[in-house]
Amino acid sequence: MKNSAEKLNSFDAYAANYDAALAKGISVSGEDKEYFAAGRIQWLARQLKALEHTPTSILDFGCGAGSATPYLLKLKGCSSILGVDTSTESLAIAELKHGAPNVRYMANAVYQPREEFELAFCNGVFHHIPLSERQAAVDYVYKAVRPGGIFSFWENNPWNPGTRYVMSRIPFDRDAITLSAPEARRMLTAGGFEVLRIDFAFIFPKLLSALRPLEQYLVRLPFGAQYQVLCRKPHSN
Repeated sequence: MKNSAEKLNSFDAYAANYDAALAKGISVSGEDKEYFAAGRIQWLARQLKALEHTPTSILDFGCGAGSATPYLLKLKGCSSILGVDTSTESLAIAELKHGAPNVRYMANAVYQPREEFELAFCNGVFHHIPLSERQAAVDYVYKAVRPGGIFSFWENNPWNPGTRYVMSRIPFDRDAITLSAPEARRMLTAGGFEVLRIDFAFIFPKLLSALRPLEQYLVRLPFGAQYQVLCRKPHSN
């Protein structure tokens, strides 16, 4: 298993070609990364509306080259984003593409969490974190979120054969150690978060896009290519 330093070097090496490698992997679905990026944020937006939670400040944990930034900025109320990552090469690309007065990027080791964000978001990050370091990563996010803040935790669903096949086609995902939704729930709960719901998304490929309206009724079944664990940091006593 790679340690965190080796993972860092690996993602620095892939930073310039990350999008091309990802596109090759997910092309079997018939969609591009924008479809999935938009879908994640649209689903999150609906959940935030239901919770009457309007975040102004957002932490993008494991932001990579900032591909989620344009979508997170569209969330109602969002006025500032901080993206953190271990790959300095990816952060440089993110700054070049998406840097703005209200958007910052910073190395994990540089940013010191201080309960300032109303929403934390991550996508496909934890399967790259060594097992021995995952709980510390949850703790990092927990300390960065305000009491009552929300954590939108997205991961690849290892119970989906299509997901496993796609990951096998992506160089930086081939040695990843996936985690199931129940494993994610236990990890987040152990880190102090209150799990609000778990939903599975992206069930039907483009070839079966006519069936996609049914997905909203199937979110509790573990069929989707990805899942979201939506959780909250409890209010202080």
